[in-house]
Amino acid sequence: MTTDFGYILLFIIAALVLMGLMLTIAKFLRPHRPNEEKLTTYESGEDPLGNANIRFNVRFYVIALIFVLFEIELLFLFPWAVVFGNEELIAQTNGQWGWFAMAEMTVFVVILILGLAYAWAKGYLDWVRPAPLIPEVKSPVPADLYRKVNEKYQKK
Repeated sequence: MTTDFGYILLFIIAALVLMGLMLTIAKFLRPHRPNEEKLTTYESGEDPLGNANIRFNVRFYVIALIFVLFEIELLFLFPWAVVFGNEELIAQTNGQWGWFAMAEMTVFVVILILGLAYAWAKGYLDWVRPAPLIPEVKSPVPADLYRKVNEKYQKK
């Protein structure tokens, strides 16, 4: 006799087999005619400049991981909120279910807050901006004269 978990396992196996079958059939049926235009990097309709294999700032990945972490927090919070309010479980346990569920989620959220505080304290959330490079030019014209000309045109 198959249990409920057995049915779930059968559905997962059937889904994987059907997915593999569909991808295999699609590979044989689709046209495959690569050319130079199709193999270039796509950048929102613009012609790509330079090499596409450049190093990105690690901050992109850190921010993305922190975002995913808090998305997972929401993924756990919504079902917890539904089960937490189950009056039957609270009545069956004389209110202990509610306190246990609340304590459990408080620990979870405190751990996440500590992780956020750690990332914040380490500066992982600070975006590193490049310092502007101010060119130094040696000119025979005195700097005072440049300042006077700039002031003249700023007033207009």
